[in-house]
Amino acid sequence: MPPPSRILRTRAVMNENIEPAAAATTRVTRAKAAATDGGIDAKKTKRSATTAGTTRRRPLEDRSNVSKAGINDVKDGKKTAAGKAGLASKATTAKVSAQTGGVQKLSRTSSRNALGSRTANKPEIKSPNRSGSGAGAISGSGRKRISKSDNDDSVQAEEPPLKKSTHNKTLAAFEKKAAEAQAAYEAAKLDANIVDEEVDEATVPDLDAEDLEDPLMVAEYVVEIFDYLQELEMTTLPNPEYIDHQPDLEWKMRGILVDWLIEVHTRFRLLPETLFLAVNIIDRFLSAEVVALDRLQLVGVTAMFIASKYEEVLSPHVANFSHVADETFSDKEILDAERHVLATLQYNISYPNPMNFLRRISKADNYDIHTRTLGKYLMEISLLDHRFMPFPQSQIAAASMYLARLILDRGGWDATLTHYAGYTEEEIDPVFRLMIDYLHRPVSHEAFFKKYASKKFLKASILTRSWAKKYHHIYATEDSYTYTKEHEHEQ
Repeated sequence: MPPPSRILRTRAVMNENIEPAAAATTRVTRAKAAATDGGIDAKKTKRSATTAGTTRRRPLEDRSNVSKAGINDVKDGKKTAAGKAGLASKATTAKVSAQTGGVQKLSRTSSRNALGSRTANKPEIKSPNRSGSGAGAISGSGRKRISKSDNDDSVQAEEPPLKKSTHNKTLAAFEKKAAEAQAAYEAAKLDANIVDEEVDEATVPDLDAEDLEDPLMVAEYVVEIFDYLQELEMTTLPNPEYIDHQPDLEWKMRGILVDWLIEVHTRFRLLPETLFLAVNIIDRFLSAEVVALDRLQLVGVTAMFIASKYEEVLSPHVANFSHVADETFSDKEILDAERHVLATLQYNISYPNPMNFLRRISKADNYDIHTRTLGKYLMEISLLDHRFMPFPQSQIAAASMYLARLILDRGGWDATLTHYAGYTEEEIDPVFRLMIDYLHRPVSHEAFFKKYASKKFLKASILTRSWAKKYHHIYATEDSYTYTKEHEHEQ
């Protein structure tokens, strides 16, 4: 016959399958009875007998499901009888809490009380005054600008105080006359140049003011951000003549590679930023390294692999790029090429993407979907045609939006668009003419043309080419005509 403790343990397990809370309570009382050799006090027996007929809460439930009155009593320092009743050992408490979930309720209640007490005692934080930031802070800082209405007295008031010299009054008078002449020259210079620009900027609406309440738009720093991007894009420009030190490569081969990458980019459904960054990595790497013809595709696949890691939330696996290249290169070769490309570029892939500039200009265009779609197509022309390589990406984005508005007859290039694009019509003109010349030539990149011939992109490639055939003669130049004839002869 097994000992009494083993029998009690078997019964407790059987009851545990029926009702977890009751089984745990039974196991505790009988375990205590076995530990004391069955010596149960008459008072404990009487207490369990009186409470058996009533609805008694489980031990942990008394601690977790506390009413609001109980919480107030605990705060006042009062101890309730429910908190003392039914306490079990640590092992029993852990088992019952895992079954009933009482500890989770207790932790939620305690965390809310703690957070509530902290927030109640925390002083109120006032939102910063937006009138002190941005352009308002500059205008209200007390700095006086010279304009046409300023007279000679105001100019003299801005002069630095004259040096007090008791021994050399002649020198002081000479310095005063020199300062007056310099102030007059600066005032005339401001009247000729800066004052007119200030009048034009005064007519430009502040489109960033409506985004001040949106922290994701960072309207307070957007001007400084794009000024920095325009400075940074000059450091990431490739060598526009790198094909001269590539004995096995030609510009036509580069166009074929980029056209194939556009097809891969469409198949993987990647972001537009990924494609622009990949082509920039290719051009910068070829500007620094000599590549054989049979390794050119490896450079393109590796550049797309690096760009997808940088831009995408979930980039394709390296095996997918190996499969797209018809298993020409193994996974190890692509990974080795990735390390070599990054080391050659010194891990500098902070490339100002032209999509950012296009979205900035599109804000001044009231976010017109048709104009921006045509602008994307025109901007991707710069990836395929090597003649766009010397121009910065911000200028290409401005020319794309300019030509898209011209094709769709959206009006002229006004002061607002000039301000947010950062380029005037004269500065856009050379890039603008190159785009029209590309559209007028026969289709040489089929994947690129088919991509934008779909309804998803509003058939941008068909629309722009039909427009170029009608109006090409207006914007054609002698250089573009010569280039077109040479290109047709090569084909």
